[in-house]
Amino acid sequence: NELGFDYLRDNMKYSREQMVQRPFAFAIVDEVDSILIDEARTPLIISGPTDDKSELYMSVDAIVKQFVGDDYDLDEKQKSIVLTEDGTEKAERMLESAGLIEGQNLYDISNTQVVHHLNQALKANMMFKKDIDYIVKDGKIVIIDEFTGRMMDGRRWSDGLHQAVEAKEGVNIEPENQTLASITFQNYFRMYPKLSGMTGTALTEAPEFFDIYRMNVVSIPTNVAVDRRDEDDEFYKNITDKFGAIANEIKKRQDMGQPVLVGTVSIEKSEMLSEFLDKEGIRHEVLNARFHESEAHIVAQAGRLGAVTIATNMAGRGTDIKLGGNLDFRIDDELADVEAGPERDAAIKRFADENEAERQRVLAAGGLFVLGTERHESRRIDNQLRGRSGRQGDPGLSRFYLSLDDDLLRIFGPQTAFARLMEKNLEDGEAIVSPWISKAIETAQKKVEARNYDIRKQVVEFDDVMNDQRKVIYEQRAEIMDSDHVSDVVEDFRAETIASLVTAACPPGSYPEQWNVAELKDNIAAVLNLYPPIDDWLKEDAVEQEAIIERLQAEADEGMAAKRALADPAGWVGFEKNILIQTLDHFWKEHLHTLDALRQVIHLRSYAQKKPIDEYKQEAFMLFERLLVAIREDVTRMLMFTEISPEQPGASMMMDDPGLPDFITQHIDPLSGDDDSGGIDGGPRFGFDSMPPMSTISSTMPDGSAVPAPDSRNSPCPCGSGRKYKHCHGQVA
Repeated sequence: NELGFDYLRDNMKYSREQMVQRPFAFAIVDEVDSILIDEARTPLIISGPTDDKSELYMSVDAIVKQFVGDDYDLDEKQKSIVLTEDGTEKAERMLESAGLIEGQNLYDISNTQVVHHLNQALKANMMFKKDIDYIVKDGKIVIIDEFTGRMMDGRRWSDGLHQAVEAKEGVNIEPENQTLASITFQNYFRMYPKLSGMTGTALTEAPEFFDIYRMNVVSIPTNVAVDRRDEDDEFYKNITDKFGAIANEIKKRQDMGQPVLVGTVSIEKSEMLSEFLDKEGIRHEVLNARFHESEAHIVAQAGRLGAVTIATNMAGRGTDIKLGGNLDFRIDDELADVEAGPERDAAIKRFADENEAERQRVLAAGGLFVLGTERHESRRIDNQLRGRSGRQGDPGLSRFYLSLDDDLLRIFGPQTAFARLMEKNLEDGEAIVSPWISKAIETAQKKVEARNYDIRKQVVEFDDVMNDQRKVIYEQRAEIMDSDHVSDVVEDFRAETIASLVTAACPPGSYPEQWNVAELKDNIAAVLNLYPPIDDWLKEDAVEQEAIIERLQAEADEGMAAKRALADPAGWVGFEKNILIQTLDHFWKEHLHTLDALRQVIHLRSYAQKKPIDEYKQEAFMLFERLLVAIREDVTRMLMFTEISPEQPGASMMMDDPGLPDFITQHIDPLSGDDDSGGIDGGPRFGFDSMPPMSTISSTMPDGSAVPAPDSRNSPCPCGSGRKYKHCHGQVA
């Protein structure tokens, strides 16, 4: 993702020498389905803070907390919530008495901001659940990734939703951020002429890879034949029966000495099952976002004899569980205080022998047993969980336990014949195991995947509009930076601005008596800083718009030539470039904000039997044309109003390179769930310290010796910093 940030940062720089990225050629992406599909909507964002509105969030939150079920319609499937008529009336009365709206109508144009806050507070209180969608840690709201089950420190929901959740939980409300630049992984990687990647779970998404990225999926056989048995799902009527069956199965496997990895879909479910196992007296470890710090140690011992590990998706993609336990971790834990020498070598040999003996006993017990407590919306996540077992030819077993209370069936299949049949015919405590049921569940997953694909495809279509405009703006920036001088660009801007000002006040084909002369005078004074004798010009015979444009052009050119003569030539070129680039950046930032707002409401055009994407393209194109006009006009105005002192030639030209502003860079690693942007760009107020810049990392151990590389880049760094090797000395390596 640093490549993506480099791309965005390069297009915020003021000279070509400061840019670091070369042209795009070829990309190979690891875990390509996670990056290009799961992360398709996760943008790389550079943002800066805006005004504080925390009081409004708290006031609206207090009102929303008084709503009851009849006041709103909640659609979990579409993830939407709207007020009913009674709810709207109730909200209007409460907001009016609190003095938060003007008049009595909530949907009056002057109350649009309050409506936005109300909708976000509704979502935060009624749809977003603590310990499922987020957790509260150290007085902050931390998002939980639905795909990886990990905490996403530094990531924030947009459009004020994060602030609404902060108000709901009563923690400190941080200011909203305004996006300065952003790009999705989809659009970033599609800029590479050649794109490829690798993953273990791409076949189910092969059509999407081809439709969006024009990439074919090829299946490569495993190094060693897979010796894992994937058994049919066991189906129960309710969650209590299911947990009872899971506890019995885990107890049986633990007595046999077989290690068990239990996969759950959320922190809440993992802790619920943990309490259930505690009551049954079953020893186990819990791996979820709350215990993120001890993840490496829990995973290291998950393959030991009789080990039981309850995990969220954190233990899915990219996790390697070694049967018999991880020898390196045991050495680090138990021999940390033993110095190098014969004693340590003997202990390491003893550990290795014990580890191999335990591995053989685990293999004899059947290898790792992966027990899924629920099916995910995507088959790929289920397959990633199954794939923790039976690695490199080891034996293994996987089985999923399901019930009618599971989210997948509750939200996407409550009215199906299958659900009704189970409800009527299944007794409490009774289980059904059948390939037909597994097939039915897989069909439900395919429907959900198809729906999610449609959503992602729509996102791509909307993103493509902004992406095309982004390319135009960034290309213009690059041309300005590469030019020796930009006087021709400035002159064109001035000529087009004068023509548009005159045309607006004096429409073609109209008589001079119909012209709005007062408006023309005001606009010329405001934009060009000129006060020409327009009234005298109009007294002449056969005066036309072209004549007025030519005379204004001549006066403006004369004024600019006089200023240029007073200025230092090199300083003037730099000044013009800076004015152009800063104006471009300012209006582009505002344009991004406008496009975001347009995207939120454009779907309403479908009520008029119009296609939202076509309407969005038209509106975005018109907004872009207005953006270009505004840039031309603003550049012309700033240069025409520039004052140059003859006593100090070039003094006003001495503009320092403004550099990059204090901003937050953020992106979430799809595997670890951490904000891995490093956050080293912004000022001290906005920086994150999750990963230090490479320049701060010493290349040696405290005693002066070289830092040894561990077996895995995900292992703790030997220097003792507490960070993973890849985030510490692995960067230097």
